[in-house]
Amino acid sequence: MAAAEGSGAAGPLFAGLADVSIAEDIPVEGEITVPVGSRSPDEDYSTLDEPVRDTIMRDLKAVGKKFVHVMYPKKSSALLRDWDLWGPLVLCVSLALMLQGGSADSKDDGGPQFAEVFVIIWFGAVVITLNSKLLGGTISFFQSLCVLGYCVLPLTVAMLVCRLVLLAGSGTVSFIIRLIVVVAMFGWSTLASTAFLADSQPPNRKALVVYPIFLFYFVISWMILTFTPQ
Repeated sequence: MAAAEGSGAAGPLFAGLADVSIAEDIPVEGEITVPVGSRSPDEDYSTLDEPVRDTIMRDLKAVGKKFVHVMYPKKSSALLRDWDLWGPLVLCVSLALMLQGGSADSKDDGGPQFAEVFVIIWFGAVVITLNSKLLGGTISFFQSLCVLGYCVLPLTVAMLVCRLVLLAGSGTVSFIIRLIVVVAMFGWSTLASTAFLADSQPPNRKALVVYPIFLFYFVISWMILTFTPQ
């Protein structure tokens, strides 16, 4: 009698175990199956294993694409997404070399020295970046440096044109041509940089960010315009 009652009580107690199921959101530890051949060869590929030539060509193509974005400025995240400092470094060195009028020991040197141009460009870019971050900018430190450095490209082109014009003479006509070129490239650099950086700033503080950028490229433009070779 007692055994019958025990079996009768056990029946309702464990009757619902057959209907118990594990929810899909409960994590299960371990691997049930290991698929063979499911990984593609590209998943194991690393840039550390590629030839040096391929690495250099890939970086050069990336720098060239950023130059195209600067020469045809439009709202794009290409400079911000895939930032690098190779292009700004090349532009800064090229501009500093062209602005260097002669030897460091020459008293009649009409242009700034290499170190002066290098420090002015990079120090100015760092100050503008810090100002942007303090005003609530949403881009990173190196993204801002990348944009400001790449947007020196029009002014580097202006410096090259001015050097070629100065080879023909340094009269009034030469100065007017250089003035037009420098003013045009100054506006190009300013518009290009603001096109990339404006959307990353709060709407009520955009003017506070654009003004230092204006001064930054104005100083570089002034150095280019007032440059006189030895």
